[in-house]
Amino acid sequence: MATAIILIVIILICVFGVKSYLKRIRSGCCGGQGEPPVKKMRVKDKDKSHYLYHKKMNIYGMTCGQCAIRVENALNANEGVWAKVSLETSQADILLKKDMENSRLVDVVEKAGYTVLSIVNEK
Repeated sequence: MATAIILIVIILICVFGVKSYLKRIRSGCCGGQGEPPVKKMRVKDKDKSHYLYHKKMNIYGMTCGQCAIRVENALNANEGVWAKVSLETSQADILLKKDMENSRLVDVVEKAGYTVLSIVNEK
């Protein structure tokens, strides 16, 4: 009898664990409470020759694809900015039409809830 009860408890724990895991896969760790997934903001101008400045930003705190999209959208919401964010490298590759103060870019990312570790001017 005790073995059956323990077995039922273990099965219930496994069912809830698998259910939680599937939910996290579908929506990412940030959108797990019924929030719809964040959609990527489209950049209007994708002609790289229009962007004269290039910066790389190292970011701390991104834990899933939804985090990366949030950071990318926050940066791309600024006029003349085209950013691509990689969760794997925790970096943002930022193209700019006009030079922008690093402090302004840091503010944008921090308002999105993440920490900027460094910014390197590439060009």
